[in-house]
Amino acid sequence: GLLRSDSIPEVGEDAAATVGMAETLSEEEQDELRKELAKVEEEIQTLSQVLAAKEKHLAEIKRKLGINSLQELRQNITKSWQDVTSTTAYRKTSETLSQAGQKASAAFSSVGSVITKKFEDVRNSPTFKSFEEKVENLKSKVGGSKPAGGDFGEVLNSAANASATETIAEQTQEETH
Repeated sequence: GLLRSDSIPEVGEDAAATVGMAETLSEEEQDELRKELAKVEEEIQTLSQVLAAKEKHLAEIKRKLGINSLQELRQNITKSWQDVTSTTAYRKTSETLSQAGQKASAAFSSVGSVITKKFEDVRNSPTFKSFEEKVENLKSKVGGSKPAGGDFGEVLNSAANASATETIAEQTQEETH
């Protein structure tokens, strides 16, 4: 009689339904259920006390080992991360992202090459050469005649050579005097 197929009323169900169910049980069945109820409540209380004692013991062991909450959290995060990274879904996603990154890198490299080639084409075009000549002519008219090859590096080299030549000439004059 203890195992019945009748549903047990949930918290908040109609009190009349609960009363109606209690009336269908015999006095003997009700007494047995009350005893079982008391026994289960006592077991729950005992288990709660045992759990509290175990938690206290656990905290004491951790304290003796020098394990604090921050270290424990760090260990939990590390373990969780390892668990995540070992999943098939993570590995597949990681591989897919890596391949996508490689393809994007190749695409950017290709775009860079195309742009460089286009700049070279423009620079070698007759229109650009004509424009460059006009700018050079304008520079020579505005700035007067300048030595050919007026590259900045060449100007620095010629200035350095001239300075070195002057220093050698001065030393030679001092030695002869």
